[in-house]
This record gives sequence, structure tokens and C-alpha cells, in this order.
Amino acid sequence: QVQLVESGGGLVQAGGSLRLSCAASGRTFSDYGMGWFRRAPGKEREFIAGISWSGRNSYYEDSVKGRFTISRDNAKNTVYLQMNSLKPEDTAVYYCALHRVYRSTYAYTPSAYNYWGQGTQVTVSS
Repeated sequence: QVQLVESGGGLVQAGGSLRLSCAASGRTFSDYGMGWFRRAPGKEREFIAGISWSGRNSYYEDSVKGRFTISRDNAKNTVYLQMNSLKPEDTAVYYCALHRVYRSTYAYTPSAYNYWGQGTQVTVSS
């Protein structure tokens, strides 16, 4: 069984920054890619960033490119999401997730992930 625990959410003004963390336990973290998703009120869950098991490949949804950076520290079993230049439309619950497939590189859809954190709220005020 895998447990993922997000932290770092909160309330921030537009233009500000937050760093989300996701701590993993229960599996060899370094053998699996990770992703971040978000769900805004009244909207579907959407992919925003992913990172391969090695950390060599990262990829983003277009609306966050250049503003968000995903990274991982395999020694700490933790993946991060640095969010800069935040906008009110970034307000959502943010979830981290672990790839379903061993040593996969890219995964954009929720079905490609089989473990999820409980979510952390990010609210950006205008």
C-alpha cells in the first residue's frame, strides 16, 4: 500500500508563490513517476504537471508552463510543485499521484495513476 500526503497549500495573493510537497511511503518511490492534478470548484480534475521516475523528464499543462515547476527528491521520497505568478484561476484542490506503471516516463490522464493523496487547498485572491 502507498500513502501520499500533500502539504503546503494555503491562501496567497495573485502574483504570489507557494510550494506544495507530497511525501510518499510504502513503495519504492524512485521507481515510479509522479504527477500533480487539480480540481477547481465545478470543474473536472485536470492534469497540471508530471515527472518521470528518474526526474529527468518533466512536463506540464499549457496554462502552467513557465509558472509551475515540478521536481522530486528521491532520497526524501518527496515530490514538489513550485508555483509562481499565481492567478485566481489557479484556485483549486491540488492532488499528487503516483504512476501505475513501473518506470514509466509520461502519464497525463488520471487513469494512469493508481495512488492519490488527500489533496491540499490552494486559494489565490485577486
